[in-house]
Amino acid sequence: MGIIKAAFDAIRGGFADQWLEVIEADDMGDQTVFTEGVLIRNKGNQKRTDYTVTNGSVIHVYDNQFMMLVDGGKIVDYTAEPGYYKVDNSSLPSLFNGQFGDSLKESFNRIKYGGQTPTKQKVFFVNLQEIKGIKFGTRNPINYFDMFYNAELFLRAHGTYSIKITDPLKFYAEAIPRNAEKVDITDINEQYLSEFLEALQSAINQMSADGTRISFVTSKGRELGKYMADILDEEWNQLRGMEIQAVGIASISYDDNSQKLINMRNEGAMLSDPTIREGYMQGHVARGLEAAGSNANGSMAGFMGMGMGMNFAGNAMGAASQANMQQMQNQQQMNAQMAGGAAGAAPQQTQQHTAAENGWTCECGVVNTGKFCTECGKPKPAPAADNSWTCECGVVNTGKFCTECGKPRPVMSTKWTCECGAENEGKFCTECGKPRP
Repeated sequence: MGIIKAAFDAIRGGFADQWLEVIEADDMGDQTVFTEGVLIRNKGNQKRTDYTVTNGSVIHVYDNQFMMLVDGGKIVDYTAEPGYYKVDNSSLPSLFNGQFGDSLKESFNRIKYGGQTPTKQKVFFVNLQEIKGIKFGTRNPINYFDMFYNAELFLRAHGTYSIKITDPLKFYAEAIPRNAEKVDITDINEQYLSEFLEALQSAINQMSADGTRISFVTSKGRELGKYMADILDEEWNQLRGMEIQAVGIASISYDDNSQKLINMRNEGAMLSDPTIREGYMQGHVARGLEAAGSNANGSMAGFMGMGMGMNFAGNAMGAASQANMQQMQNQQQMNAQMAGGAAGAAPQQTQQHTAAENGWTCECGVVNTGKFCTECGKPKPAPAADNSWTCECGVVNTGKFCTECGKPRPVMSTKWTCECGAENEGKFCTECGKPRP
């Protein structure tokens, strides 16, 4: 028993009378994964036998549908290609693999029995579309140790995920209940949801081990989804012929105790700032004055009561306010030093460098910048005239003869060149009359 492709021309314009029966998939909703085939033509055929697909009937397969022809519980033929197929009891299985390629034949060779009751001929369809909107939510809060808060916190997660059937023969054999005629994902999702939540907890615990702050978990929805898909795809593909297609985490929230601890920690962090702490104290005093003014027994009684309270708490509040102001001043000084450190270093170094250049060392060893020594009063020595000259032998001299080879100091040339280009020896140019520069 098998199927062969039916010529389209033979059935165009309404099915010809030669076809005994025409079978299509029953209604397939968005979350339907499996359904039986139903007659859409010759429903009143009195000659047909129950649970029998009449030889010569036509099966109509739509896009994203996988059709299986089952005989006595045995899968005898299938197709993943849309079109019309004629049932032929005398033919061998055609096995139209469609989008799955030859890999589906391996599953067919391993899985030829779907666990159905014998002596039945049925047509079944598997939905190959993405099955979306499968809801999940953590039944109990997941523990999360946060290194920033140094506390064991707890959170909940809610969202949806989707699956796609990648091996319909394996899915039919492993996931579809025996004798089922129509299955929605919600009918078989209890086990899969437990495995999904287990993977979710493992992913969140891994983020805790990696040191991710708990407040950042809400922004890691895509990473969590990808992690769970990687973990579950291998197992689900191997066991059931399906895989995680996408994960959408709608919300991640904390339990009540964790929220209180986080709020307490954040409030303490804010009050560690002296400016915020001082503002809090001033606001507290202002609220006290406002309450005293609205006292039902009279504002004077309210202010008297407040004054008595202030006598007890005034010293403590004053000391605290003074400490706040001192911390703010220290902070401002530190900020100013940090901001002006680089800029102030350069002028200071410039001043020191200038002082070193203009300073002179007295015979007594004291460095001075004025005209007289501040220690012994000696005047600043006059700068020596630069009468040095270099001999041909390379020795620098100041006298008339070289101290190394004895050669006399060379006579300096008195010639000079005017701007007009003329060479002169006198004080004025003999060509244009300009004075020697």
